[in-house]
Amino acid sequence: MNKFWLLPIAAMLLSGCGASGYKRHLDNAYEAYADGDCAQVITELSRTERLIRSRPYLQPEISLLRGQCLERQGFYLDAIQIYRFMLDTHPKSEYSYRAAARLETLRQLGHYDPERPIPPVAD
Repeated sequence: MNKFWLLPIAAMLLSGCGASGYKRHLDNAYEAYADGDCAQVITELSRTERLIRSRPYLQPEISLLRGQCLERQGFYLDAIQIYRFMLDTHPKSEYSYRAAARLETLRQLGHYDPERPIPPVAD
């Protein structure tokens, strides 16, 4: 009996394993955000980022959640930098649209002035 038929079956079984890892961490991050535990959110997002290097389309979602957590902690400048980075790198993403809305909210609250450069300014 030919034992090489096991190789394709093993490959099919293992192909979904990487996806479940990042999804678990991303779900944990959302749960921690709902609980108000931003330290755990950042930890779970870092774990997710290590697992999604082959899936760059997930980065905007991760960045938005990180920015929202930074806002919740009062780190407005850091959140603004993340939102601006999202708009520059993923301008057509749904999450970048949300980042633009967050920037507008921060502007209305007096935490962000789009006319004033935010350090660091590239030369």
